[in-house]
Amino acid sequence: MSKIAFIFPGQGAQVCGMGKDFYDNTEIGRQIYDKATGLLGFSVPQLCFEENDRLDITEYTQTAMVTTSIAMMKVLEERGISPDVTAGLSLGEYCALTAAGVMSADDAIKAVRQRGILMQEAVPVGIGAMAAILALDAAKIEEVLSSMEDVWIANYNCPGQIVISGRKEAVEAACEKLKEAGAKRAVMLNVSGPFHSKMLEEAGEKLGKVLDNIEISKPRIPYVANVTASYITDKEDVKPLLIEQVSSSVRWQQSVEAMIKDGVDTFIEIGPGKTLAGFMKKISRQVKTLNVEKLEDIEKVVEALS
Repeated sequence: MSKIAFIFPGQGAQVCGMGKDFYDNTEIGRQIYDKATGLLGFSVPQLCFEENDRLDITEYTQTAMVTTSIAMMKVLEERGISPDVTAGLSLGEYCALTAAGVMSADDAIKAVRQRGILMQEAVPVGIGAMAAILALDAAKIEEVLSSMEDVWIANYNCPGQIVISGRKEAVEAACEKLKEAGAKRAVMLNVSGPFHSKMLEEAGEKLGKVLDNIEISKPRIPYVANVTASYITDKEDVKPLLIEQVSSSVRWQQSVEAMIKDGVDTFIEIGPGKTLAGFMKKISRQVKTLNVEKLEDIEKVVEALS
């Protein structure tokens, strides 16, 4: 019997047209999108399905991604597939919280709309930056950054890929130092802010006030928190971790390793793209990774697990 984890991608995986087949062909998928439209006061299907400039703007991206991934997850659940544990990369953690029964789909969508606005407003565009550091050991990156100011590790994605974040000049200087230290490449990312850095601490504090109005329940199944890479089973831990997550490192590699250690042998990535599947190949080739990004993938997953 497989032990299954649902995993959800974060910002950056969005693509125009994502989820349209779920909206057009499933009742629950259409309900999720239309409910999001009613909650937020703008057309979420239009945002996701039609060419527009908003999809890559953080305050809209977060809404689009979470609505889409939850719609896909609900269709999968209707086919009788459920997880034993769940986790999401950064923004994807809100989908994981929905999968775990910690918050409703409505509340997750409302929360990330405000989270996106707060993160977008936290640092003026052009002040912050992020970069992917390739093929350099995490310990070495930590060592180099420890002697620098205004730059931090944002994401431990997988062996050989770590993302740094902070003030633009500091990130650029860190890229040069890390290449001198042996990094194969340092690639500046096309993002609108220094996400998961100390520069977003105030945004996290403001998010706390948003979360005060969200009903948080005891997880039905455990989820793995980005901040700690540990299983969370107590509802009292949820809000503080979500506040901290905005300005803390995402420990994705460590999160996956914790699930594998717990016996998870099947990971189902739910959402556009195959970003997490790519990370999985570098973290462990001993587990099975399946993807749901098109409606046709639902049958493939059901068949693979039958």
